[in-house]
Amino acid sequence: MNREVQESGTARPESDVESGFVATNGVRTYYERQGSGPAIVFVHGFLMDTRMWAPQVEALADDYTVVTYDVRGHGQTGRSDEPRYDAELLAADLDALVTALDLDRPVVCGLSMGGMIAQAYAARYPEKLSGLVLSDTFTPGALPVGGGLAMPHLLLFSALSHVVGYKRLNAVQIWVGERLAPGMVGNAEFHEGLVEDGPTMAGSEFRKGIGAILRFTKRDFDAAAIRVPTVVLVGEHEPAPMKRMANHLAERIEGAEFAVVPDAGHGSSWDNPAFFTDAVRTLVERSR
Repeated sequence: MNREVQESGTARPESDVESGFVATNGVRTYYERQGSGPAIVFVHGFLMDTRMWAPQVEALADDYTVVTYDVRGHGQTGRSDEPRYDAELLAADLDALVTALDLDRPVVCGLSMGGMIAQAYAARYPEKLSGLVLSDTFTPGALPVGGGLAMPHLLLFSALSHVVGYKRLNAVQIWVGERLAPGMVGNAEFHEGLVEDGPTMAGSEFRKGIGAILRFTKRDFDAAAIRVPTVVLVGEHEPAPMKRMANHLAERIEGAEFAVVPDAGHGSSWDNPAFFTDAVRTLVERSR
């Protein structure tokens, strides 16, 4: 088993949280685990880290084993020498994490970029998970002219990141997004705080993350390959293209359930944590 937990991990009895690093395809991936019972692995969005799942961890750790981790290039996991990232590489990292932590067919929950990773993982490793939650995410083939056109600003941000820090770009994106589509940003203070207060991401990692997202929206991927119990969530105030992609996902995945998260934008897990967490809990119980 490819683990570094015994040396690098820390156990905090006062909060019953195990944290540390595991080796995943040449990088040291930071994770946190707490609770016991059926496992849930949460995969965060772009520019986020384990902290974005705090409401879900607090609500679910009494009944389940809850695992959060920092995706390659993010948070305490940090950078790697890979020249480019794609969904398959990030899904392989997730598989290495699940294997290293000896998790038995967890439910995987991903939001935005995390939903991309979760889709790729479920399609490639169907026997290694018991259920899937996809929220505020994207998938190829959802729009007539390609899902990638729903996020043209990413190309601009990738170019601007050479001269402007990504934290400033994120603040601009939040400001513009709220004016173009009121409610889309949701709890902007929480969102911006996560980015501002988190570990600094290298500019090269920012661009590789954007590249992974854009490549996924244009690749030959069919969500119908996903064969596990699935729930697809989308925030009530998400723009129409994101809602169409969510509907497309739910239609392509056999037996998938679809729900609109009330009073939420592109961050349903923190905009309406009670609704979101209840949906995760219901899926876990249905998958047992």
